[in-house]
Amino acid sequence: MTAPLWHPSTQRIERSNLTAFTAAVREQWETECSSYDELYRWSLAQPEHFWQSMWSFGGVIAAEQGEVIVRDRERMPGARWFPQARLNFAENLLRGRGAGAAIVFRGEDQVARTLSYDQLNALVSRLSQALREVGVGAGDRVGGFLPNVPEAVAAMLATASLGAVWSSCSPDFGVQGVLDRFGQIDPKVVFSADGYFYGGKVHDSLARLRAIIAELPSVARTVVVPYVSSDPAVDGVRNAVRLDDFIEGFAPRALEYEQRSFNDPLYIMFSSGTTGVPKCIVHGIGGTLLEHLKEHLLHCDVKPGERLFYFTTCGWMMWNWLASGLASGATLLLYDGSPFHPGPERLFDYASEAGMTIFGTSAKYIDAVKKSGLEPIATHDLSSLHTMLSTGSPLVPESFDFVYEKIKADICLSSISGGTDIIGCFVAGCPTLPVWRGEIQCRTLGLDVQILDEQGASLPPGKRGELACTASFPSMPLYFWNDPGGERYRAAYFGKIPDVWCHGDYAELTEHGGVVIHGRSDAVLNPGGVRIGTAEIYRQAEQIPEVVESLVVAQRWQGDVRVVLFVRLRDGATLDDVLIERIKRRIRENASPRHVPARVVQVADIPRTRSGKIVELAVRSVVHGEPVKNVEALANPAALELFRDRPELAI
Repeated sequence: MTAPLWHPSTQRIERSNLTAFTAAVREQWETECSSYDELYRWSLAQPEHFWQSMWSFGGVIAAEQGEVIVRDRERMPGARWFPQARLNFAENLLRGRGAGAAIVFRGEDQVARTLSYDQLNALVSRLSQALREVGVGAGDRVGGFLPNVPEAVAAMLATASLGAVWSSCSPDFGVQGVLDRFGQIDPKVVFSADGYFYGGKVHDSLARLRAIIAELPSVARTVVVPYVSSDPAVDGVRNAVRLDDFIEGFAPRALEYEQRSFNDPLYIMFSSGTTGVPKCIVHGIGGTLLEHLKEHLLHCDVKPGERLFYFTTCGWMMWNWLASGLASGATLLLYDGSPFHPGPERLFDYASEAGMTIFGTSAKYIDAVKKSGLEPIATHDLSSLHTMLSTGSPLVPESFDFVYEKIKADICLSSISGGTDIIGCFVAGCPTLPVWRGEIQCRTLGLDVQILDEQGASLPPGKRGELACTASFPSMPLYFWNDPGGERYRAAYFGKIPDVWCHGDYAELTEHGGVVIHGRSDAVLNPGGVRIGTAEIYRQAEQIPEVVESLVVAQRWQGDVRVVLFVRLRDGATLDDVLIERIKRRIRENASPRHVPARVVQVADIPRTRSGKIVELAVRSVVHGEPVKNVEALANPAALELFRDRPELAI
């Protein structure tokens, strides 16, 4: 392609936060940075200056910043950023005052609510006092077993105001899935709703909550948030109280913010847990705040009054990312439930009625909208929308086309990628750069992202390898919970190449300065010694109209491996020889003969994590008759049985 799909206007570039930040950097540090590439290279060459400037530009509220920006910067891991700083995370998010909307909420077509800044501050104040009353203090853990409702944000902020540690998972988790997480961290208080809506149906949470709390002796109080009913029965839930009763007697007052170290814990996040009990990843107060301010202000161009949306649950790091939008002056648009109830137009209805300015979702959602036949460009008023974000899996080039042709032509489409591990992004969007078909726009400022070969050498654009980060940064995890020697932490990220963070993505740099991710590096196929990214096969297979989604694995076969493609077809479609040949021909003609699967097999469902990611490694284990260690981590664990002992794979 010789031209980008989109280019920002001169006015948009001039008015962007990134342009203002670049000007501030030039003035403060007497550098010649003007382009994004120059700013990026400067941020790597002068990381202390960059993060100090980010602190100032983001208006970080702190009792003390300190003179030292970083100690032991060369240690990876082991560097300590802003070691003298004292601050409070909640204080930085609760800046807004007045009757303006802080949070707008939709629970499918069942619930619609808005909280003003004053109402949010009042609720957080009352929750903070109530938590303090039951003994929650600095370092204590508070859990959320909640839908994506405003009370989840408020409970997190109240927890953070006390210097305590927040951890959450979504209410569709089973009992064991929650215990695998909260059972490791011993929460003192757990917040739960009485249930949630999905697909127009009410799903109860209280029966599971009773079983969960019975196995968590550390819980001194269980707070039940009414959501699907106005007066939920909490009988049988140990130490349970309804939300209104929990905060009764505490009048709103000025919050008392516990000032904590920059590197004290804020969140405990969990890995997907598909290969064992989930890892408990501890993220720090300051690193999380600085990284999110950077991504929101500079990479997403969030300005005060923006209407920021991400389709997420409380079990995915994008919920934490979204909540931080308050620190940049954004109104949070929350949605809980099915994005396709009562139809595929649901989120675009919300975007139109709420004046959404930034629409965040997953690549799978965009593909599903495309397959539904919906064309929002013709059916919805999206005049307020200036940015669309996509993550969860690689956004294929055809989905880029769909966004610009069928959603909105003048929009910054930012495919982003990072993860729970850094509570942010290694690669992301840029409001001052063009969008090239199939490419993530840039590497994020301050993170030395490189593509490395198996020996650890840096690869030039066009060569594929391991996405890695070769220098420390503030939002690296502090540690893993219950990993006192740090062995599990180092093994997770630094086991492949010493002193280098290997993220597990198979990727390449582009000639435009962007990035293309070809799938997870641990799922890379290697038939005949040729490395193939799984995303390359998905891209082609899922362009076939009959194919709703697909999953590919390498099956051990006759001393080598062969490529096996599983497909879920639309209703009424059948995988016959004609369709198999069409799938193979498209892959052969648009990828290579090496990409063509040796077997194409129809399945009724494809297993995925609760954040929507397909689980290639778990399926590969089932195909080979090996155990899957933690099926509780899956949203649909029964789907794994569809891959066991398939006769098509015995020949």
